[in-house]
Amino acid sequence: MVQIRAKELCARDLTRLVRAAVALGGSKIVVNTRIDVALACGAAGVHLPGDSIAPNTWRKITPPGFLIGVSCHTIPELQSAEREGADFAVFGPVFPSVTKEVRPIGLAAFQEAARSVCLPVYALGGVTAENAQECIQAGAAGIAGISLFA
Repeated sequence: MVQIRAKELCARDLTRLVRAAVALGGSKIVVNTRIDVALACGAAGVHLPGDSIAPNTWRKITPPGFLIGVSCHTIPELQSAEREGADFAVFGPVFPSVTKEVRPIGLAAFQEAARSVCLPVYALGGVTAENAQECIQAGAAGIAGISLFA
């Protein structure tokens, strides 16, 4: 899964980028925040901030199989995302991150969070090639990253 996260782009430029990515095939394309762009471009889904409209509300206008992910930072937020119909959650930061100045939660807290829900939880924040396996061992369905792939 590849998330297109280009907050600085206007809707027209973001649409061009997402359409081009979808046309390449090979990966599920998920658009950060912009459900309108994701739907218009035939993307596989959207990734929403934790304070967004609930996923089950969006389901009324999305096609079957459309993925909705939610950013979470606490166990209650994860549990709410699950209750509200999210397909997956991104949780963290697990480790110190160069893109966020937020105190990391650590692997033990991540493990507790991942075990508190049934939906897939992806580890985010300071994830590197060296510590990615630790995240998986702690219960992550996968890893998410920005600087990891930059």
